[in-house]
Amino acid sequence: MTAPRPWQSEADRLGHADPSDPTGWFERLWSSARSGDVTTPWDRDDPHPALASWTGAPAPGLATGTAVVVGCGLGADAEHLARLGYDTTGFDVSPAAIAAARERRAGSPVTYVVGNLLDLPHEWAGAFDLVVEIYTVQAVSRSVRDDMTAGVRSLVAPGGTLLVVQAATGTADEDGPPWPLTRAEIEAFGQDGLSAVSIEELAGPGSPGRPGTWRAELRRA
Repeated sequence: MTAPRPWQSEADRLGHADPSDPTGWFERLWSSARSGDVTTPWDRDDPHPALASWTGAPAPGLATGTAVVVGCGLGADAEHLARLGYDTTGFDVSPAAIAAARERRAGSPVTYVVGNLLDLPHEWAGAFDLVVEIYTVQAVSRSVRDDMTAGVRSLVAPGGTLLVVQAATGTADEDGPPWPLTRAEIEAFGQDGLSAVSIEELAGPGSPGRPGTWRAELRRA
């Protein structure tokens, strides 16, 4: 039996395969993982460290309100928010990813649904008290970055909070995926009534001076 190929290499190939369909490669990647051709993408059960440290360690079940995780994949971040008490939705553009999340999280209180950030349901506009976007915008070509960012913003309810976590870069010419965000691209989330509470660059892995990770908290009035 042939061993599955590393999913990262497949993502690098697929991310450039069809510029006319900038989000379609996610389904191709997840379908390849479901069939055993590649390893499982973004395979983790713990929340992203930037999310975990931001939420701190409150007593489980005490958070209130609605939350949504953009590009939820296998659901580690969505499950974390649900444990805190949020009525949580996780969505992903890939039906294969959502099927894998539902299988892995059988019995979960999280609502896992297929959703496209470039074509969101009307009822999701301003529907969520907490919106968490981790590494989705950076995974899609800069040709649709403005539309992706606008889609994320549209989910935030009045008085709601947006947490954005993205790879950081000082320039805009990296050959992705991913395509890391500049400071200006992170600041661009602060439109349509959203304003930045904090924008910080967390330390990168390995040697000092390497690009790190943006973590931005924004709030709608």
